[in-house]
Amino acid sequence: MKAENLLASASINIGVAMFILSLFSILKKQPSNAPIYYPRPISLNHHIFLDERFTFSRFLPSLEWVRRASRVSEGQILQQCGLDVLVFIRLFKFGINFFTVSCVVGVLVLLPLNYIDGDRLSSQFHSVNSFTISNIKGGSNRLWVHLSCLYFISCYGLYLLYKEYKDIWLKRIQQLHNLRHRPDQFTVLVREIPFCNEHKAYGCCVDHFFSKHYPSSYQSYQILYDCEELEKLLIHGKSIRETIEKLTQQSLTNRYTRRSDSSKIEILKEMLQDVCRKIRHIRGEAMLSEKELPVAFVTFRSRLGAALAAQSQQHSNPLVWITGIAPEPRDVLWSNLAIPYRHLPLHEIVVFLLASLLTIFFAIPVTAIQGIAKFEKLRKWFPPAMAVQLIPGLRSIVTGYLPSVILNFFIYIVPFCMIAMAQMAGYISRSKKDIKACNMVFYFLVGNAFFLSLLSGSLLDQIGESFTHPKDFPGHLASAVSAQADFFMTYILTNGLFGFSLEILQPGLFMWNYIKSHTWHRGKRKTAYLNSIPYYRIIPFVALSILIGMVYAIISPLLLPFLVGYFLLGYVVFINQIEDVYITYYETCGQYWPCIYQYILVALILMQITMVGVFGLKSKPSASISTIPLLLLTFSFNEYCKRRFVPTFHKYSMQANVEMPLM
Repeated sequence: MKAENLLASASINIGVAMFILSLFSILKKQPSNAPIYYPRPISLNHHIFLDERFTFSRFLPSLEWVRRASRVSEGQILQQCGLDVLVFIRLFKFGINFFTVSCVVGVLVLLPLNYIDGDRLSSQFHSVNSFTISNIKGGSNRLWVHLSCLYFISCYGLYLLYKEYKDIWLKRIQQLHNLRHRPDQFTVLVREIPFCNEHKAYGCCVDHFFSKHYPSSYQSYQILYDCEELEKLLIHGKSIRETIEKLTQQSLTNRYTRRSDSSKIEILKEMLQDVCRKIRHIRGEAMLSEKELPVAFVTFRSRLGAALAAQSQQHSNPLVWITGIAPEPRDVLWSNLAIPYRHLPLHEIVVFLLASLLTIFFAIPVTAIQGIAKFEKLRKWFPPAMAVQLIPGLRSIVTGYLPSVILNFFIYIVPFCMIAMAQMAGYISRSKKDIKACNMVFYFLVGNAFFLSLLSGSLLDQIGESFTHPKDFPGHLASAVSAQADFFMTYILTNGLFGFSLEILQPGLFMWNYIKSHTWHRGKRKTAYLNSIPYYRIIPFVALSILIGMVYAIISPLLLPFLVGYFLLGYVVFINQIEDVYITYYETCGQYWPCIYQYILVALILMQITMVGVFGLKSKPSASISTIPLLLLTFSFNEYCKRRFVPTFHKYSMQANVEMPLM
């Protein structure tokens, strides 16, 4: 990539980000926008200090929100929002810590080394590629410096991972202790309950089974019912009631329509009474017994009894009496509890097929994007593209900025597709559904946004040269990885500066609120727009940025300063969002961390495997062999963490349940 292309992308992204952030700082001061930018304090009945007077300072950009976000401590986040939110913020802090140190090593050591070793007569000497490892001559002893930096960065990454894992592990244990009063710690979810032919019900089987096998700790049970019909009636009844209230209000203010409104109200009241009769009929004991599901919540007298029941196989047939730790009430997906357990594998297969189809179709726009980025090759194959050069500066925008914008546009819809698929998979809790969606989105991004961009871009870049100079193919392949560094630089800039700026501005919600306030909702009391943190939409993209940064930390250290800025901006933006916008819907006590750890570990391993190949293609096989012990160390570290920390995130220990006081 030419330097002007990168400069064009950086200038556009920085300019747009500064404009959006300035606009946000102004809109945040306006009292009419409080439901958008302060929904969390409003829902908690906290006083918001907004000056309603018409003053000049209300329309001046400020950095007060940045200063406020920088003063928020981890203790405050943990106390106010829970461990899940703290884990989310620690992901940004990990990125800041890791890439700051990597940036110092890359900029002070690797960047000058790559530039000095290049051929000054080469056409790429004054391009961005002159700062990458592709500028190092094959067989050069300078590659040992790269290997030393690889060892240092990898070991530092493993140290940070261990430190984070241990700290979050301890916080999870403490958080479970602090939340010992929660009812879900005494409750077990039971599925696939056998049907009692004698009593024609499921409930009696539950009581008999747990009274027999857990006589000292079993307390009670609550069978679940299929309430889909009841729910529809309740929604219909609520709609009729709201219509009656609206017509009643109209009849009081408009005497000309009072008679017609009164007749409509009488008809609606009769409809509402009919709905109420149907609801009472469905809630009758005889009707409820017909709608029983083979699912129940079983309550125990102690946490120890609940933990033993949840983590044990209850029957010799593992497909009946399936028990598990119950989600907290606000975390339960009630509709999915009606899905028979034996049907879940079919749901998983359908989700897998849909995800595969999405992956295949996504290959088309990614390949097209790389065609735009590789303008020199595209011009040879598609001559009309030369028209771009007729307008000064347009080519730099098209090749340097446009591809990353298009890629971000396409992958923006991916999380919403994946969360819909995770819903179809039949998970019983929102947290499990979101974690599943996180995994699906991350590995989709790794396969499509990273590998497919890398391969398609390298392929487009190499086709012409490989046929004309076959003997130079190994050299072209060696520079293929570093050739895509420019594209990922622009991707990080766009995803960070533009993406985080839009996240904090919330333009869609702002426009919706403005239209609603000036049309059908004029004069009515505004309600706060409450949402939970979309983990499935943010964590995978941040993890992908970590992966890109790690893979290119040694190959193209020029990318590292951009990543430091990316994580600093993301940290400040999401601290603001957590403080003022997002509300906590559920608390898993840090179960997102094992997934985040896995994403970072994949990035570390991919960085090391990539360097094995790069050293080999740079005619330095001894450096490739010397990288293998580092890979073995990383795999050994992973095995240690799996045995040392992971079990605590999936099971409750007997020691903790025994030593934990009752209340």
